[in-house]
Amino acid sequence: MDFTFDEQQLAFRDAIHKFLMVEAAPEMLREVWETTKSGRSAELRAKLADQGLTALSVPEAFGGIGLGDLDWVLVQQELGYFAIPDSLTDSAYLAVYLLTHLPADVQLKREWLPRVAAGTARIAVGHPVNPLVADAANADLLLLWHDDEIHALTPDQVQLSFNPSIDLSRRLYKPAWTPSPATRICPAAQGRRLWADVLDRAALAASAQLLGLAQRMLDLGVDHAAQRKQFGKPVGSFQAVKHHLADVAVKIEFAEPVVHRAAQALATDDPRRDVQVSHAKLAAGEAARLAARKSIQAHGAMGYTWEADLQMYMKRAWALDAAWGDAKFHKARIAAAILTPGARLGPGTTF
Repeated sequence: MDFTFDEQQLAFRDAIHKFLMVEAAPEMLREVWETTKSGRSAELRAKLADQGLTALSVPEAFGGIGLGDLDWVLVQQELGYFAIPDSLTDSAYLAVYLLTHLPADVQLKREWLPRVAAGTARIAVGHPVNPLVADAANADLLLLWHDDEIHALTPDQVQLSFNPSIDLSRRLYKPAWTPSPATRICPAAQGRRLWADVLDRAALAASAQLLGLAQRMLDLGVDHAAQRKQFGKPVGSFQAVKHHLADVAVKIEFAEPVVHRAAQALATDDPRRDVQVSHAKLAAGEAARLAARKSIQAHGAMGYTWEADLQMYMKRAWALDAAWGDAKFHKARIAAAILTPGARLGPGTTF
């Protein structure tokens, strides 16, 4: 079976990389982190929409492009590499998946999918695996879990309590709200499957971003090791430093096909897709953690400081590693699949 990406997918990835290289320099990230109350940039969101990213998986009938998981996984790696401070994944990937798979052709689809495609609407997604909802205060609509049901609420229907994150571009909130028949858009019987599928796609997106972040941290470590000198030589010429960075490169090389395999499993509705996704999350998380540690060692103590770009990508990696199921959660999913073949853990499962 051929798991390689086609020329069009690779060309799209390369185009996004070139675009973000210009529009998402570290200076832009610092500006968003330091001066923007929302942690978001309306200008950046408009540019992402111009590139078609907000419309990527919206069906053509609602003004989108109608692409799928395999196209998203490459985009997510680029979003991770540049640590894009935007809720693009939640709005244009996860929320779109929920809305397009609702059991009935409800008005909500006709109202919100064209707005998401145009980049004029942000939708936050609240799943039980995450106690806090990212970007809830910036959202125009919130899709929240309650006993496997899907509820749609406007910001005025939810009370939010802010919770700081180590990644200053992530705005996390604990929502307080009252479920009602008026807010329910999908019953539990259908919602259970949709929430499980959203968890898999969210974990895949986090895995792909972790891969991109790992590569960016490795690149920063290599660049610094080539410029920093000790005893009149670049520290990168010393064997110990070479081995540290080579270990990271190997870890990324082994994790990347695992993440791509998980995307293939989701795209083909593989019965073992949840196991593939959990494997991907664990492999990508391990690569990102190692990249952060070894790149800090290559930088020295200055790698921790605000002046070093490394700290932004490192903090994002730590945050994403714990989002959409931490290592304990995904190890338990794999163990359950091995010990109880055919079992699929529900979205409300905790460990």
